[in-house]
Amino acid sequence: MRVTAVNCPDMEVTMTKEVLLTLQGLQFDQREENSDKIETVTVGDYYKKNDRHYVVYEEVTEGFDCATKNRLKFGGQMVELTRRGLVNVHMVFQENKKNLSNYNTPFGQILVGIDTKRITIDEKEDNIVVDVDYALDINYEFLSDCHIKIDIRSKENSSFTLLS
Repeated sequence: MRVTAVNCPDMEVTMTKEVLLTLQGLQFDQREENSDKIETVTVGDYYKKNDRHYVVYEEVTEGFDCATKNRLKFGGQMVELTRRGLVNVHMVFQENKKNLSNYNTPFGQILVGIDTKRITIDEKEDNIVVDVDYALDINYEFLSDCHIKIDIRSKENSSFTLLS
């Protein structure tokens, strides 16, 4: 599957391919005794433009008809996630910097603070892994320390299987 110029007319795409995207999130509570792990696997489209990597994918939330379109952009020491649809947000993760975002949900708006501690990007020919450690606060109150791992694999060269 290719990203078309209709959606991004000014885009000069150097490489485009369908990918399997695995998002793993780990959130520690304030005592760090408990943690919540979330994992999502989906397909998306990958391309690279101006030394930045992009992954575009859709997410469906149970109980709602509207899908959320997501665009993940990363390179250097920055990761950006833009979500449009059921929820709307533009989150910026920059190493050693705190960024604020308005997170709009069907239930209201939340002010989210992201204080990024570390970003690592490991690039291989058919696989890119992005790791981000950050502190999360809601409406200026610390909520938890978090870790997200983003694993992007070429769908055509992947040996990915789901176990039941």
